[in-house]
Amino acid sequence: MTETDESYRSLFISASDGLRLHARDYGPIAGALTPVVCLPGLTRNAIDFHDLALAFSQGERPRRTLAVDYRGRGLSDRDSDWRRYDLQVELDDLLQVLAATNIPEAVFVGASRGGLITMALAAVRPAAIRAVVLNDIGPVIEPQGLMRIRGYVGKMPKPRNFDDAIAILKTVSDRQFPALDDEGWRKIAEGVWHSRNGKLELSYDPALMKGLTLLDLEKPLPTLWPLFDALKHAPTLAIRGAHSDLLSGSTLAAMAKRHPRFESLTVEGQGHTPLLDGVVAERIVAFVDAREISGRRQAVPEPAMPRADAPLIGGA
Repeated sequence: MTETDESYRSLFISASDGLRLHARDYGPIAGALTPVVCLPGLTRNAIDFHDLALAFSQGERPRRTLAVDYRGRGLSDRDSDWRRYDLQVELDDLLQVLAATNIPEAVFVGASRGGLITMALAAVRPAAIRAVVLNDIGPVIEPQGLMRIRGYVGKMPKPRNFDDAIAILKTVSDRQFPALDDEGWRKIAEGVWHSRNGKLELSYDPALMKGLTLLDLEKPLPTLWPLFDALKHAPTLAIRGAHSDLLSGSTLAAMAKRHPRFESLTVEGQGHTPLLDGVVAERIVAFVDAREISGRRQAVPEPAMPRADAPLIGGA
């Protein structure tokens, strides 16, 4: 456990196969409040949750907040076998992180792929989940969104600087974020690239694209309602970008009908996935704090193994 800065601690944890995983650890390690664990999208990393983690860890009721880098993303080591960029492997990695950080129960904030991992966790270890925030992901995944993501993962030109990076991102995601300002675009760019020796490098392993190439988007994708149903014991807030091409409004409405304690938030002017800052972060903090105050819990269901055919999902 090394690399402490002013707002978070960098933790390095061994996966079951020995690969080194990284997570940002914000706020008090010990405390009465349930910690928050943040899980990013396919190509994204812990930096996406910085604003939200500060809101949790430095607010009126400071709460420990962990933001995880999957293998091959952020400061976690890259895997020599791209086939291990897999939901079940990453679920096992998450379980190792939870054990190493002594977090038996948490509120989980899952963005895109992170939401799928959260649903899978609910199927195998439901007692670990106190409440859930799903950011632009649900049990029905729209193929046009996957086609867009597959079109750019690992394929974008190398930018000379962050202004160049923002211009590149706009070519693939401008319709997703028509109202985003320069600061917002820079936040997205800083999750895609990092500066090293004066040059920008991808913050994810380009081999992630290999898994996406295996998807047959001409056929209907499997739905994941059984995994979503595993969340019924946990209060759930689902966030959708109004321009999302991955989570449809009809799927969001169906989720609301199916879940007994479900809230939703649509973020105007944004698509897949909305930034978790500003009023969105405030809404998430209020949702989590309200669940802590109420203390109401439903019976935790028996665990069931998740399906192995969930498709790969990324973030904007």
